[in-house]
Parts: sequence; structure tokens; C-alpha cells
Amino acid sequence: MNDQARDHFEIPKEMRSMAEATVEQARKNFEKFLAGAQATAGTFEERGATVRAGAKDVSVKAFAYAERNVQASLDYAQALLHAKDLSDVMKLHGEYVQAQMRSLAEQAAEMGQIVGKAAMEAAKPQV
Repeated sequence: MNDQARDHFEIPKEMRSMAEATVEQARKNFEKFLAGAQATAGTFEERGATVRAGAKDVSVKAFAYAERNVQASLDYAQALLHAKDLSDVMKLHGEYVQAQMRSLAEQAAEMGQIVGKAAMEAAKPQV
């Protein structure tokens, strides 16, 4: 190969056209890939927001239950301090246990509904 031929490199027109078409097709495919990836990321973000909202509802309710249960325990302890005899203590204890059992059953039912709703929201297809 002489110096002139080495310095002057030219791609044949057909090969250049084919390469340009291939590069253009690759560019379009990459843009489609990016668009799809961005849409998928957006879906994950939306789903994440839904899951976070459900988790927030659960935690808010759990804290409310904890506060209510601690308050009931403190009220029970206060009432025990004013008991006159063992029969008063037994009566207060029976009332406290019954009230707590009802409260816990209600709380469990409510929490089940909240968790179920959050799960259903998280499982919904994002449109």
C-alpha cells in the first residue's frame, strides 16, 4: 500500500449507507429502551409511593393502638390504687381484661382491614 492510499481511506458508499442505517436503527432502539426503562422506573416509584402510603397508615394506626392500650393500662393501675379490698381488685381486673380483649379484637380487625387495603393498593396494576 503506498502512502497516498494509506492517507486516503474511503468507505464504499454502499457500506457507509448500511453502517449509517445500522447506527440510526441502534439509536432508535436505544431511545425506545430508555423510554421503556424510564416508564418502568416511574411505575416502581408510583408503586413505592403506594406501598409507603399503606405502611404509613399501618404505623399511624399501630401507634394509636399502642397509645390507647398504654392509657388503658395506666387507668387500670390508677383504679387498683383506689381498690378497697381484694374483691374490688378482682372486679377491676375482670373488667380490665374483658375491655382489653374487646379492644384487641377490634384492633386486630381494623389492622387486618388496613393491611388488606394497603396490599390491594400495592398489587393494583399502575395505569
